Amino acid sequence: MPHSYNKIWLHVVFATKERFPLIKPVIEKQLYEHIREQLVESGCPVRIINGMPDHVHLLFLQNPKMSVTDIIKQVKGNTSHWVNSQHIIAEKFAWQQGYSAFSVSESQLERVFHYIQNQKEHHSKKTFAQEYADFIAAHGLTAVVENKARY
Repeated sequence: MPHSYNKIWLHVVFATKERFPLIKPVIEKQLYEHIREQLVESGCPVRIINGMPDHVHLLFLQNPKMSVTDIIKQVKGNTSHWVNSQHIIAEKFAWQQGYSAFSVSESQLERVFHYIQNQKEHHSKKTFAQEYADFIAAHGLTAVVENKARY
């Protein structure tokens, strides 16, 4: 085959440092737009970005020329710098280390889109910790997470 084709949808979740509620309603749209711009500049078309005061969910196509780690490092580093340099909030803004990234099949794309779109409603029923535990379990990573927690 003379060409390479990639279409990898990613659902990425990451939190603010120490899960402080730093994403206040007054900056939410600006922050999400800045994240979107960073992803687009990295060659990653965005389907949706939404979240809560202490975390965000992203759904985007991965640029096949970049690793997931490099994409998220760029987004997190640039958005932290941008928020702090613009003095948008009184607190120092930072993201927690790490992230979770899950591939999304084309058949599940709309389901994941609606899940991200309805974050505020969803979190009226579940905490971030409950949501994250469910994600880990649903993707078969419970043993991996438990082993890392021991070290």
